[in-house]
Amino acid sequence: MCGFETLSRHHCFPSMGLLTILLGYLLGSFPTAYIFGKRLTGKDIRRLGDGNMGARNAYHELGHKAGIIIFCIDAAKGVSIILFSKLFDISQGYMMLAGLATIAGHNFPVFLQFRGGRGEAVTIGILMALLPVESLIVAAPTIVSLLIWKNVILTSAVCFITMPVICWLFGVNGSMIAYVITMPVMVAITHFFRARGLRKTIGTGTT
Repeated sequence: MCGFETLSRHHCFPSMGLLTILLGYLLGSFPTAYIFGKRLTGKDIRRLGDGNMGARNAYHELGHKAGIIIFCIDAAKGVSIILFSKLFDISQGYMMLAGLATIAGHNFPVFLQFRGGRGEAVTIGILMALLPVESLIVAAPTIVSLLIWKNVILTSAVCFITMPVICWLFGVNGSMIAYVITMPVMVAITHFFRARGLRKTIGTGTT
């Protein structure tokens, strides 16, 4: 026995789980909105709008079509790392860590001095791949709230608050529910510090 039973079914090859985590971070670091911004405007998306390298800012600054495409690509990062983990029979523990690493890569990309997005789209992708039935149910109130409020932050709150409740009602295990809560917390913390940094930048008049 190699002592890694709780993290990997490949007992003698825990490095596969670690490689999956690294892959998740690198996948998350792919700067979708940055590339679109450079191609469409020649500018750094992080210097436009709210300074966020994500689909919401791209939607407002690069156009609706670009924003939707960027959202789909970023969500695909989350879907891809979960499907990869399942394909190679990576244990739930390593799969969860790989998902968090993907969000971290999106939020703090190694290719762009660790300043990226907030991770909403990646988180949604992970949820869709891990819990497709529950995600489909949560999609209904999420879409309705978006149509009513037309506010992505409030809509994300509805999605991320409703999801663990639905998971609990469907008998999802406690560790997975905790994971479903942890990912939005990462998004919220990133949003808080990015928003505070933006206010300081506006206050000092710097760009």
